[in-house]
Amino acid sequence: MSTTVNHPEPANRIPPWTTAELPEPEPIRWRRWTSFIGPGIVMMGIQIGGGEWLLGPSVTAKYGGGLMWLATVAIILQVFYNVECGRYALYCGEPVFTGFMRCRPGPMFWVGLMILLNSSALVPGLSTHGAAMIASLYLGRPPTLDDRWLITPLAYACLFGVVVPVLVGRKVYNVLQAVMTAKVFVVLGFCLILGLTCVSPENWWNVFSGFVKFGNVPVSDGHGGEVVANAFAQKWQTGQWPVISTASIVMLGAFAGYAGGGGLANSTYSNFVRDKGWGMGSQVGAIPSAIGGHDITLSHVGKVFELTADNLRRWKGWWRYILTDQIIVWMPGCFMGMALPALLSMQFVQYSTITPEQTAVAQAIITADGLRNAGFASMIAQILWIVALFTGLMVMLPSQMSIVDDFSRRWTDSIWTASRRVRSGMKPNQVKYIYYGILSVYVTWSFIFAWCFSNAPKLMTDFIANFNNLALGVTSFQLLWINLRLLPAPIRPRWYQVAGVFACGFFYLGLTTLVFVYKLWPMLVQNL
Repeated sequence: MSTTVNHPEPANRIPPWTTAELPEPEPIRWRRWTSFIGPGIVMMGIQIGGGEWLLGPSVTAKYGGGLMWLATVAIILQVFYNVECGRYALYCGEPVFTGFMRCRPGPMFWVGLMILLNSSALVPGLSTHGAAMIASLYLGRPPTLDDRWLITPLAYACLFGVVVPVLVGRKVYNVLQAVMTAKVFVVLGFCLILGLTCVSPENWWNVFSGFVKFGNVPVSDGHGGEVVANAFAQKWQTGQWPVISTASIVMLGAFAGYAGGGGLANSTYSNFVRDKGWGMGSQVGAIPSAIGGHDITLSHVGKVFELTADNLRRWKGWWRYILTDQIIVWMPGCFMGMALPALLSMQFVQYSTITPEQTAVAQAIITADGLRNAGFASMIAQILWIVALFTGLMVMLPSQMSIVDDFSRRWTDSIWTASRRVRSGMKPNQVKYIYYGILSVYVTWSFIFAWCFSNAPKLMTDFIANFNNLALGVTSFQLLWINLRLLPAPIRPRWYQVAGVFACGFFYLGLTTLVFVYKLWPMLVQNL
C-alpha cells in the first residue's frame, strides 16, 4: 500500500510522489548476464548511427585518427550524464524530463524548452541515408542527386518500416532491446572480422592511439588544406598556441555530437531504466505495445522508497546495475562502435571511385565502394559490397526506429504526467493511445521533411548533431539541479559526479558556441 510524500517544490502542478517498497535486486553474476544487460546495450544500438557510421569515417578519412580524442572526451562525459539519468529513474521510476517539469517555473515552461531542444528529432536524416543504401543495392552503384526519384520513395518506405516493430510484443522496450542487441552484434561483428583480416596494423594503431592524442587540432597547411597538430606540443616548442582551422568546425562539432549518443537521446536512458524494471521502475510500469501489451500499465506519477537501512542497502545493489551497464557495456561499446567503422574507412576509401560532387552519397557508401574496388576477386568484391551496404542499413534503420520511439516516448511521458486532464481521465493501461497517436503524427511529419531534404542527407545529419550539442549542454545543468534538489541527501551525486556532469555541459555548450561564432554568425551577417 502506497502513501503520498511531500515534494520539495510546492509550486509545481504535478502530483507528489507516492511511496512503495524498493524491490531486492538480484546479485550481478556473469552467468546471468541477461539480468543486468539492457538499457546500455539498447543505448549502444541506438547510438551506433550517424556519428559512428557517417561522421567517424568522414573525420578519419580527412584527418586520420588524430582527432579521435574528441570521441574519448564525449563518451566519458556522457557516462556521467547517463549515470545521473539512471539515478533519478532508480529512485522514483520517472524519466528525467518529468523531473524537470517538477521544478519552477512549472511544467509549461519545460514543455516549451523541450519543444525547442527536441527540434533535431524532426529531421529524419537516417532513413534518407538508409534509402540511399537500398538504392545502391538496386542500382549496383552509389546514387547521385539525379536518383532522387528513387531515394525519396525508398525513404518513405523506410520510415514506414521502422514503425512496424514497435507495434508488437508486450512492452515497446522489449522490442527495442531485441532489435538493438541484434544490430550491435551484426554491425560490430562485421567490422571486427573485416578489420582483423583486411586492415593494416598501421591503421589500427592510427585509430586507437588517436583516442588518447589529447590536444590535437586541425590547422592550415598554408596551401588551402588542413593538417593535424598538437596544441600542447606547439605551445611547448614555440611558446605560442596554434591557430585552429575552422574550415571543418561544423563537421567536427557534429562528430562530437554523435560520438556516444548526444542530444536528448541520452536522457532517454532514464525511460529505459524504468521500462526495464530496475529500481522503482518495477513499481511504476512501462509503455505497452499496441499488440500483446494489454496487461502492461504505467502509473501517472513516480513512486519512491523510504530511506531505511534495508532500502539503502538495496539501493546500492541497484546502483551497481547502473554502473555495470554504463562502464562495462555502454562505454566500451561506444569506443568500438566509433573505432571499427573508422578503420574500414581509412583502409578502403582510397580505392573508391566516387567523386566529391556526388553529395547524395554517405561516407558509409564510399567505404562500401572502396571495398568493391580494393582488388579482391570479383565475386568476393561483390559480396563485400552487398554485405557492407546491408550492414550500413542495419545501422541506419534501427537508429531511425529509435528516434521515432524516442520522440514519441518523451512526449508521451510528458503528457501522461503533466496533463491534469490525462491524469484524471485515462486509466494506467491507456498510455499506449497517447504513444501511438504521437508516433503517427511524427511519422506523417517525417514524410514531409524527407521530401524537402531528400537531396541533402548530409546537411540533415550535420544539423541534427550540432543542435544535439545544445540540447545535451543545457540539460546537463538541469539534470544536476533535479538530482541535487529533488533527491534525498543519501543518494545524491558525489562531488566528482557533479564535476563530470558540469564538464559535460560546458563541453557541449562550448562546441555549440564555436559553431555559432565561426559558421552561423558570419552567414547571418552576410545575408543581412
